[in-house]
Amino acid sequence: MTENPALYIVTAFMTELRRAGVRNVCISPGSRSTPLTMAVARHGEFATWTLLDERSAAFFALGVARASGEPVALICTSGTATANYLPAVMEARQSNVPLIVLTADRPPELHGIGSNQTIRQDYMYNDYVKWSFSMPVPEENPALVRHARSVAWRAVAHATAVPQGPVHLNWPLREPLVPPKNPPAWATAEASGGLRHWFEGRLTVADEVTTTMSHWLKSAERGLIVCGPQDDPSLASPIMRLAERWNVPILADPLSQLRTGLHINDLVIDTYDLFLRNRQLWSAFTPDVVVRFGRTPTSKVLGQFLAACDDAHQVVVTDDVGWKDPFFTASAVVQADPASLCEALLETLDGSLQRERQWTRMWTATNRAAAGVVERMGQNEVWSEGRIFYELSHLLPDGATLFAGNSMPVRDLDDFYLKQRHRVRFLANRGVSGIDGVVSSALGVAAVSPEPVVLVIGDVSFFHDLNGLLAAKMHNLNLLVILVHNDGGGIFSFLPQAAHPDTFSYFRTEHGLDFQRAVEMYGGCFERAEDWPAFRTAVGRLLSRGGLNVLEVRTESYENVRLHEDVYHQVAEAVEELAWPSR
Repeated sequence: MTENPALYIVTAFMTELRRAGVRNVCISPGSRSTPLTMAVARHGEFATWTLLDERSAAFFALGVARASGEPVALICTSGTATANYLPAVMEARQSNVPLIVLTADRPPELHGIGSNQTIRQDYMYNDYVKWSFSMPVPEENPALVRHARSVAWRAVAHATAVPQGPVHLNWPLREPLVPPKNPPAWATAEASGGLRHWFEGRLTVADEVTTTMSHWLKSAERGLIVCGPQDDPSLASPIMRLAERWNVPILADPLSQLRTGLHINDLVIDTYDLFLRNRQLWSAFTPDVVVRFGRTPTSKVLGQFLAACDDAHQVVVTDDVGWKDPFFTASAVVQADPASLCEALLETLDGSLQRERQWTRMWTATNRAAAGVVERMGQNEVWSEGRIFYELSHLLPDGATLFAGNSMPVRDLDDFYLKQRHRVRFLANRGVSGIDGVVSSALGVAAVSPEPVVLVIGDVSFFHDLNGLLAAKMHNLNLLVILVHNDGGGIFSFLPQAAHPDTFSYFRTEHGLDFQRAVEMYGGCFERAEDWPAFRTAVGRLLSRGGLNVLEVRTESYENVRLHEDVYHQVAEAVEELAWPSR
């Protein structure tokens, strides 16, 4: 017998997975996963993405889920294929991205006897997933069919419930692995008595919370809002309105989605990483009440500043039970939906809080002074890595997405992409901040984004995920990659390791690679820009061209350090001229 009727259970599972809200499925080809793959392919209502490299596939799925806000399913065969999903699963867990990982497995009788491609896969992702479950081997049993349908809904519920994150279903499958082509009606029809809807609960804001926080905000003389990375663009409006009603500055990480949009005004502080490097300012800028939203800020300097505010009442707002206090300074944790909390507070805060404050004027004036330095940098012709983001802030069209690689790109995004009124969405893999899988994640974003997607990435990170470029060729995706090529790990030139030339080569890792032929192998267009007029022209042309385009910007690490330090020095001088008194 070459077909296995017991595998209709898999068909029923996939049918229910689609009903529960899964639209995108990423498939890593393999033999043991045949029933899962064929069920998805024959269903007809999934958007399917086939990617040959499992690590790239998982990061691609991460990008699709992050951009769409919807759960995405991953399918792979048994053995090491499952392990290659782990880096993306870790990132999804840390950054609350809903993935449903479906790993095919050998049946129980093949474990522990030396059978080929057989490892312990059940619960292999440990705490990096919200929920793990080992499915029973498919049999022709009506009870198992109902069970499979139920598990599909449970998987979606676990992945999308706050906090969102990855789940893992391990499915042992017995040969023959091919399901019959024409399933019976019960495998695809809506099950009688089966689950049809799942409604997610939301944390409500208790009156006690609103009353207490209103008291804290009203009594503050030096209030401050800090918003770290978060992917929901709709959260920007309620947080911004709270800052306006409270009349306090809001330190907006670029990944907070607060740096661009029509809500932009002077209260949005976007150069804090530049001027807080001068620790002599800290005394004057120390708040008495801080309200923190989002995940850990990108800026190390901001983290150090918050950690030094020992006397401040720091309130961490989180919509889950996860602890978001790496600085160990939280004096209160409020578990509530952030948007709902802001709306509740707005109802209790009257217009008297909008009085003029020297405290707020100090932050906004300092921000303008630091931004002026960045603007002057943008008017000269000096070739620098940080300037890339200044240029992009004027070149990206409304509605575009900017995906920042880790190491230097995301830090330069923080420093040099000044707030703009046109809408740009910022994304990055900052959960565990790895440099692997970034190309694939950006392509996943491009797969579900109608507007242009631009990735800024360093050469080492680009090298780590060259395989990911195949997705652009196979699925005709549009992505503009700004490749910052300084021949090695440029960020290490900013770190103490750079002062030790006898061992620095182990960190800097010059590779001498030219990526042009690799890009062309994947069907991409490769260009180099050597001055800013050429850069501007190329960005405009390549965004219009479509497809995979890589624009390389060659830089030199030591010169890059010098140019950054020059900006820091100029900011310090500009701020010192304001002469803010210490408290």
